[in-house]
Amino acid sequence: QVQLVESGGGLVQAGGSLRLSCTASARTLKIYTMGWFRQAPGKEREFVAAMNWSGSSTYYADSVKGRFTISGDNAKNTVILQMTSLKPEDTAVYYCAADRTLSLRTRAYDYDYWGQGTQVTVSS
Repeated sequence: QVQLVESGGGLVQAGGSLRLSCTASARTLKIYTMGWFRQAPGKEREFVAAMNWSGSSTYYADSVKGRFTISGDNAKNTVILQMTSLKPEDTAVYYCAADRTLSLRTRAYDYDYWGQGTQVTVSS
């Protein structure tokens, strides 16, 4: 069982930046693909970004490409989502997730473990 805890959410003005962290209880994150998803009120949970350490690969949703960066520190069992040039439409609860395969998958139901989520609100 892997426990994931997100932090770093908050309120920011449009154009601003936030840094989300996800700390895992696993011995190592190298056997997982780590992903970030988000869910706005009344909407389905959507993929944001994913990474794995097998080939240092990353993948992003088109809506965040060029603005968000996913990275990891395996020694600290932490995955970071650096968000810049934030827009009001980025407002959502952001979730960290872990997938026991090393495929960069974008569907929420492919992920095995989830954090509790952290709120990100971008004001216009």
